[in-house]
Amino acid sequence: MEKKRKRPEKAYKNLKFLTSPEARPIRILAEFSEPNVRFQKLKIHSTIVFFGSARIRPHDQAKKELKEIAAQYDADPSEENERLLSAARLRLRLSKYYEDATELARLITEWAKEKDSNRQKLYVCTGGGPGIMEAANKGAALAGGKSIGLNISLPHEQEPNPYISEELMFEFHYFFMRKFWLVYMAKALIIFPGGFGTLDEMTEVLTLLQTKKIHRPLPIIIFGQDYWKEIIDVEAMARWGTIAYQDLKFFTFVNSAEEAFHHLKGYLESLDLSPSQVPSLKG
Repeated sequence: MEKKRKRPEKAYKNLKFLTSPEARPIRILAEFSEPNVRFQKLKIHSTIVFFGSARIRPHDQAKKELKEIAAQYDADPSEENERLLSAARLRLRLSKYYEDATELARLITEWAKEKDSNRQKLYVCTGGGPGIMEAANKGAALAGGKSIGLNISLPHEQEPNPYISEELMFEFHYFFMRKFWLVYMAKALIIFPGGFGTLDEMTEVLTLLQTKKIHRPLPIIIFGQDYWKEIIDVEAMARWGTIAYQDLKFFTFVNSAEEAFHHLKGYLESLDLSPSQVPSLKG
């Protein structure tokens, strides 16, 4: 009797194939389609996105680290320990922004819940990691609201922070698909001090606005004028003619959570947060 042959595995169940270089387009499509399905199911259409450094600590933690490094320097005032002490002092200054991000996310989420009779239509959204991202998700949680975390897999594993709503936690492999979902539903962007990643996110969105690839209103609030004016001189770019002076109108500098919320509130109150006002994925 002829032995019945085993059927081959279907391609979409073949993990070896799906994780191969040849299947990269399928993986990219999955990172586009799965979040879309989940957001539609949960009726999420509008976000306020927080960008900023994963390395910024809460104030208490930064203060404790400074105290420990200061004691280390007192015991051994070497050049290396002096450098560590200087860095710890700057981290303590930066910790202000952790507290500001928490407060601003709390204010936005409380406003969003009150605006729609406790039915949240506007969500804080972050890159899902620690630092400023954690602070913003924490602020939304303190207001009793839900928030989104779009985490990214990195060589040094970035764990999702504990304040993201369970059903709104995502894990991405591709930076460009993660950035798409960070920006696609955004009604405003809040940029806190950060490094290469924050610079990349900020300048890409500014480029999209400048070239009118984003053709809807998208306020950009840049938090921490002292930090950013030392890091990047955009006014010099205008003077040199590499950008237009009108491009400086794409963003506003603020220095406190209250100032940022006051700047955003009037704009947010004018928004139509109904699903029909969301940009089409066909566009």
